[in-house]
Amino acid sequence: MSTYVTSEALQQAVDAALALERPLLIKGEPGTGKTELAHEVARRLNAPLHTWHIKSSTRAQHGLYEYDAVSRLRDSQLGDSKVADIGNYIVPGVLWDAFTSSERAVVLIDEIDKADIEFPNDLLQELDRMSFHVHETRQTITAVIRPLVIITSNNEKELPDAFLRRCFFHYIDFPEKDILERIVDAHFPSLKPDLLSAALEIFFDLREVPGLKKKPSTSELLDWLKLLVADEVPGDVLAAGELRSALPYMHGALLKNEQDVHLFERLVFLHRRREADARRGQ
Repeated sequence: MSTYVTSEALQQAVDAALALERPLLIKGEPGTGKTELAHEVARRLNAPLHTWHIKSSTRAQHGLYEYDAVSRLRDSQLGDSKVADIGNYIVPGVLWDAFTSSERAVVLIDEIDKADIEFPNDLLQELDRMSFHVHETRQTITAVIRPLVIITSNNEKELPDAFLRRCFFHYIDFPEKDILERIVDAHFPSLKPDLLSAALEIFFDLREVPGLKKKPSTSELLDWLKLLVADEVPGDVLAAGELRSALPYMHGALLKNEQDVHLFERLVFLHRRREADARRGQ
């Protein structure tokens, strides 16, 4: 059973990308389900999923194919007869596998903005035409059935205009409370209402604190709730700790760097000092 909750706007974006036969470019805060979307779409379409996780060292060629010259040189030194066919040393990439699939595939190009600035431009023709040439074997690989390409970005780099023109774009907004409740219910169907209410109030208040370097995301909320459930924390106990007067219980699931923890510690200290001053003034 899927625990992924799709908004109407996101479903429309997927439908539009399928109708236009263009890549779907997804942006949004980290932890809002951009990567999981491809898994969910593949599940709903009953389609094979080909995943390409992008790193700073990734080159566009890696998604097409790689020529293993080192293995060929080693085999030639050993007198292996297969060196006569260079095709034995061509290693298909993610796009090759998706293009040659006998059924519509889903391709996830995850975190494209991690790659070199030229990476998107180097894929323009291949994603547009759904075809590429293998120079070593002089063959052309063309998509049997055009796959749905889902591309995610955390906005670390600006993408070229020429690349953006070839995509259907959708930004995943941070979920409103009702959508977040549906997401939580999909993961924790037996969660007590008082605990959910108290946890969401703290979570949204936390996201509104000015100066946070990293606001907690949906995935961090789910991790936090898992800890609360495991520790059997009652909702009234959680609600009793006001955010300004104490760090949230198990705050390490929500706050992911020391700057934000120190920020909250300073806020708690100032709040307690003001309360103490007020009591002395009475």
